[in-house]
Amino acid sequence: MVCVGGSVAVSSVLTRAPFFTAEAVRYAVACVILVLLARVTGRRLSLPRGAEWLWLSGIAVTGLVVFNIALVEGSTRAEPAVLGVAVASVPSLLAVIGPLLEGSRPRPYLVAAALVVTGGAALVQGVGRTDALGIGWAVVVFGCEAAFTLLAIPVLTRHGPWGVSVHATWIAALIFAVLGMTREGPAAAAQLTRADWLAVGYLSVAVTAAAFVMWYSSVRRLGASKAGLLTGVAPVAAAVTGVLLGGPAPRPLVWAGIAVVAVGLALGLRGSGARADLCTSSIPVTSGVTFPRWFPASCTPRGSPATSRRVLPLTGSPPSPRPGWWLDRRASCRRYRRGGARSRGWG
Repeated sequence: MVCVGGSVAVSSVLTRAPFFTAEAVRYAVACVILVLLARVTGRRLSLPRGAEWLWLSGIAVTGLVVFNIALVEGSTRAEPAVLGVAVASVPSLLAVIGPLLEGSRPRPYLVAAALVVTGGAALVQGVGRTDALGIGWAVVVFGCEAAFTLLAIPVLTRHGPWGVSVHATWIAALIFAVLGMTREGPAAAAQLTRADWLAVGYLSVAVTAAAFVMWYSSVRRLGASKAGLLTGVAPVAAAVTGVLLGGPAPRPLVWAGIAVVAVGLALGLRGSGARADLCTSSIPVTSGVTFPRWFPASCTPRGSPATSRRVLPLTGSPPSPRPGWWLDRRASCRRYRRGGARSRGWG
């Protein structure tokens, strides 16, 4: 989110460049970088199958294509602060819907933290002026930003952050290339200046390739509700970047908003244990609980010996009873019918 917030000043360079062509180049370069890094680091990339095509295409269409178009069109009818507040409101939605998609229930303290972060981000950016059409574009930005995270939850388990990022970028690059060919012409790439290419390069590396992998890694490890709180860092990073590039110092209201964002992050990220750190060794082997595929095969709680408890198998089924258990059970039933002491358990 620091990279995204710092990209505001860089994106202003591309205001006069052919938009669709520049975005196609951006996502194509980002996809190539991600594929090369995945090969070098030994990460496996899998082809989508079945309904995964719908989820990944939804990420590319809503979170990348429509989102960027809404930003450009919305900036002509609303001040940037209006669109910024729309993006900053996403944590509240992620705190409610994200846990439902992950198979749990929303936590009140995370919802409260998301509202605090949203309020702080609104103070940092201000409200701004707009008209009815500008509000409509702001709503589109809000929905697309939320869809960028929510639609990735069902496919993160199989594809991981790298796979989701690769498939989303190549699909978006293909869509923008078609739009660029039909709207701007085949020679639009020749209109990009040196400054445009530098801006596209920065957006490809920092804001797309690196930011996408880090974001989806956070969503997978922390959950959508906690990762969504990090969205509040974007307007703070934009304000700090503006000062570093020679802009005026933030007003007192902006400093107050930064403090509110910090309070919201501290409230929501307290005790943020990762889901991958969940342990099966604290659950009795006879409980019969079934765990999802991403659950760790084994772990040992702190301060306990490694052999203190047995670990459930990945299938989640309880181990078979010891041999001859049915003979003990039959003898117990006979003693009970004869009026003897009733045996406990399985003998």
